[in-house]
Amino acid sequence: MQPSHDNEYVPLGNTGLSISPIGIGTWAWGDKLFWQYGKGGFSDADLRAAFDASVEAGINWFDTAELYGSGRSEKLLGEFVRAAGQQVLVATKFFPYPWRLSRGALRRALRGSLKRLGLEKTDLYQIHWPFPPRSIETWVNELANAAQAGLVRAAGVSNYNLDQTRRARELLEARGLPLASNQVPYSLIDRKIETNGLLAYCREFNITVIAYSPLGQGVLTGKYTPDNPPPGVRGRRYNPDYLRRVQPLIGLLKEIGQAHGGKTPAQVALNWAICKGTVPIPGAKNARQARDNAGALGWRLTGEQVAALDKASSNVLGLSSV
Repeated sequence: MQPSHDNEYVPLGNTGLSISPIGIGTWAWGDKLFWQYGKGGFSDADLRAAFDASVEAGINWFDTAELYGSGRSEKLLGEFVRAAGQQVLVATKFFPYPWRLSRGALRRALRGSLKRLGLEKTDLYQIHWPFPPRSIETWVNELANAAQAGLVRAAGVSNYNLDQTRRARELLEARGLPLASNQVPYSLIDRKIETNGLLAYCREFNITVIAYSPLGQGVLTGKYTPDNPPPGVRGRRYNPDYLRRVQPLIGLLKEIGQAHGGKTPAQVALNWAICKGTVPIPGAKNARQARDNAGALGWRLTGEQVAALDKASSNVLGLSSV
């Protein structure tokens, strides 16, 4: 997939579908435990404003999952899509709970998602994790069945490693379908897919890499410092020692942003992910965050700036080179 230099849409793998170079991830929509949904000015009205601002900015697709908010995210997204009255692409996911043993579980889960979304079919349906006890082949075959039944326009996976992605691609191709995408964590503070061969493999076979947590769950926005760590569960992962280590990278994001007319650290971090050939899906809890996300579109980091960010990122990650 060739990265876009502006707001023009990019292909979703070999599916024939076109998506904006940034999507919106809705993990936080309805999630009280991790994202404090319903607290501190984080309401359904705020989410509706985030949705509207994103669509107005040219972002044409949203990613959700049955798992997010125990289905609340899908319900909210479906309501917003219907109210918008515009063509918006919807991606959602099947979660392979260990008690989902029958092959028909995927089709039942899909129908549940479609009911919550208020849709007859979803644009992209993804297997959320490659969890046992059922094999990858079991669920990928059922995903192909759902696509061939007209319930799914494109088939994707999420959190699949290199070998698992290869198996999914080969199985779908044997069924006459492309593997559209693999949704994985990717950001300046999580670059494993560059070193484990997954990013290169997806480029080779034109599998879109959907980058989730492209802002490091808020760390790369610059709003968190050693004296102001993130709330809740995130604060344990991104503790003051970690935040001290990441400050030079935040400083470089700010410096590069100023060189591009006052872009924010988040906008620079998202643009870096686009420059790497991925499609980032930052979250948006309100209209301000949605507009900030959209500010990553329509311009491009230089090769030298990408290299400088790579180096600063490697220092945070303890990598000699990537």
